[in-house]
Amino acid sequence: MNNIVLKSRLTVMNFLEFAVWGAYLTSMGTFLAKNGYGDIIGWFYAVQGIVSLVMPGVMGIVADRWVQAQRLLSLCHVLAGGFLFAAGWYGLQAGFQIGVLFALYALSVAFYMPTLALSNSVAFNGLTRYGLDIVKDFPPIRVFGTVGFIVMMMTVDLLGYQDSSRQFLVSGALSLILAAYSLMLPACPVKGKQSAGGGWMQALGLDAFKLFREWRMAVFFIFSMLLGVSLQITNGYANPYITSFSSLPEFADTFGAQHANILISISQISETCCILLIPFFLKRFGIKRVMMIAMLAWVLRFGLFGMGDTGAGVWMFVLSCIVYGVAFDFFNISGALFVDRHTSTDIRSSAQGLFMIMTNGLGATIGTLSAQAVVNHFVFDSGVTDVLAGWRTCWFVFAAYALVVLVLFTLLFRESREATA
Repeated sequence: MNNIVLKSRLTVMNFLEFAVWGAYLTSMGTFLAKNGYGDIIGWFYAVQGIVSLVMPGVMGIVADRWVQAQRLLSLCHVLAGGFLFAAGWYGLQAGFQIGVLFALYALSVAFYMPTLALSNSVAFNGLTRYGLDIVKDFPPIRVFGTVGFIVMMMTVDLLGYQDSSRQFLVSGALSLILAAYSLMLPACPVKGKQSAGGGWMQALGLDAFKLFREWRMAVFFIFSMLLGVSLQITNGYANPYITSFSSLPEFADTFGAQHANILISISQISETCCILLIPFFLKRFGIKRVMMIAMLAWVLRFGLFGMGDTGAGVWMFVLSCIVYGVAFDFFNISGALFVDRHTSTDIRSSAQGLFMIMTNGLGATIGTLSAQAVVNHFVFDSGVTDVLAGWRTCWFVFAAYALVVLVLFTLLFRESREATA
């Protein structure tokens, strides 16, 4: 396989991987709110974090030791797609029970979340095997994942599925397509049986947790968790917030109020540009400054949401979406590259799984449930009279949190001299 074919296959993989997520991630909250479940939106997003506490790590161990990562990626998508397709079909039934829908959705997410780390492992292994530079060559490939996310966000919006469980049907179908396609990806090595005397952590495949013994890596993972708190907040609540402007006469006919997903998609468009900046910023400034830039961007992301509206203040929403590209990419993509560069090849998949546990697991779970408590108090509480003011208070609370994390990270994280070389 030559380099062009390899990059093309990895590009299609990333496109489909994130198209699966983009079909419902930003619009699911609106579907739940329309059906009277606005007060439990947080649980639907939190379950992504809950399963990420275990499943990415477990699947990373399996991929390192027993099953080639590309084959495991295929199996996970078969299960994820099947369960989500079932959830979409069930949600179309009159009088559907939220408990059943949640169970099907949770089972799907349990097998989808590990694929985020597995797809990184497949890409990193393939690029390394063919002698390519991961820091240089991965971002242009990964950018097409964001393109896939954008395409499906807009497709679901234009099809009128933002408030329907049909968005799950679309996502499930894409997941099954990717399951078949994954079998065409380059083979990834497995370690197989280990020699005796490797220790109990090695025997159980928990080698990646040894990274916590190093102060710099421990601090990095802890702050990855703290920053991961911010990841799912706008995914869960941006669409319901922007859509809520349609209930106000002065904003009812504005484009943003009617097409929240398309407005929010500017965030992912920004991602496609910011991903391409990562190689330069990492080599020029190092991981600490790149992470600091990401944290500042989260402050602006939330603060601008609190000040904007879909009328004359729509420019603030647009600017918030633009800085999201920096907030997400400079943390999520740079963090994955940093982990890959500072771990040995025999624990690469496990280390990516650990990064997922800290960000999309602990961080996203804590963040989503905390955000749900804040939003329920200021917005969905039966005693709230000014819903718009409540929403704005929520975004300012989230911005203040991101600012505190930025200050603490600046004081505590120390980057090795060679990391910036």
